[in-house]
Amino acid sequence: MTVTIPRHTRGAGLRITSALALLSALAACDGSPLDYDLRGRVGGFTTAPAAQTATASRPTADARGLISYPSYQVAVAERGDTLADVATRIGLPVGELAQFNGMQPGDTLRRGEVIALPRRAPDVVPQSEVVAPGGVDIAALAGQAIETAPLASNNPGSATPTTLRPTPKPQATPAVQGGPEPVRHKVERGETAFTISRLYQVPVKSLAEWNGLNSSFSIREGQFLLIPIKDQPAPSRQDQAPAAPEVQVVAAPGVGSPTPTPPSSTKPLPDEKVEPAAAKPEIIPEVTVPAPTQAPDSAMVYPVQGKIIRTYSKGKNDGIDISGPAGATVRAADSGTVAAITKDSNGIPIIVVRHDPKVLTVYANVDKIEVNKGDTVRRGQAIAALREEATPYVHFEVRNGFDSVDPLPYLN
Repeated sequence: MTVTIPRHTRGAGLRITSALALLSALAACDGSPLDYDLRGRVGGFTTAPAAQTATASRPTADARGLISYPSYQVAVAERGDTLADVATRIGLPVGELAQFNGMQPGDTLRRGEVIALPRRAPDVVPQSEVVAPGGVDIAALAGQAIETAPLASNNPGSATPTTLRPTPKPQATPAVQGGPEPVRHKVERGETAFTISRLYQVPVKSLAEWNGLNSSFSIREGQFLLIPIKDQPAPSRQDQAPAAPEVQVVAAPGVGSPTPTPPSSTKPLPDEKVEPAAAKPEIIPEVTVPAPTQAPDSAMVYPVQGKIIRTYSKGKNDGIDISGPAGATVRAADSGTVAAITKDSNGIPIIVVRHDPKVLTVYANVDKIEVNKGDTVRRGQAIAALREEATPYVHFEVRNGFDSVDPLPYLN
């Protein structure tokens, strides 16, 4: 199972990651360093809950370095291995393996580095095969030539001698791992180990241990990463052995308890005089509607008059995307102070406006900024314009502290 993040979603994720890093810096005291990968505790923001998520250990590879799952296989490199060494050990052409992983046949691998296989490795590996850098099996071609060569000779009765190739040694069929199958993520341009760990909510240390990453957590475009499986808690003793059902003993009716004598059997009950109840006037409760806590003129205005092409989704899209014509004016949703102006990983500007100690608005995917950091802006004031692109839009967020909220209830 391979997961590839779409390009438009990946771009939005990078822009939001930049905005989150910016918000962390705003909450900290002036002059504190930006926490770009969100691993620190700048401004009280912390990713400790995600980092503390326990994950299971990576399965142990077999003698050939293979880890087998129902849908795919991966190979684990040993110390000093090159990609060609791994290809020879598992019995696949090195050119095919290099092309699938975006590598070169002679690339040196780290101990424990994971190599994705384009197909299942064969159970029988030739012991004397020679594989060319382009992925052509020289031994297989030579064997075919020997088998199809004519036996005719100038000398009648003579035979052309041939060298018998070693008989391949059968390997044990790789055992398929049980339990859940890890997601196999293909790295796209602009992604880092930290963004991928946050995407799947697993610790970056576990991601590195599963895939044999170095101490700087370096990854490359086209690389396949196994996403660690979250550890499942062991079943409790009560779950392992269900309690025996309680057996209730039901006695026959009238057995074990004396039957009381009803009072009416010895003395009749007195006559009871029941007077009709007086009719009570119907009381209608008075309902008081409290005055609204927020006047209509205090609601935020739309930064761009257009169509909402992407709605808010917690954890997936922390704002809304509003389309409009290229060059359309982007306006401040409410009065406030320009807290910061920064850029995402693609160099596209992002503006953050603070409206009170907790409420902030974020404007991403804009151009032609008309304000500076520290400027005071009015509600509806022009601050930027939509970029010249195929589908111009502004990504708009409302944040209450560090938590994103749905912007629609704030907009008028």
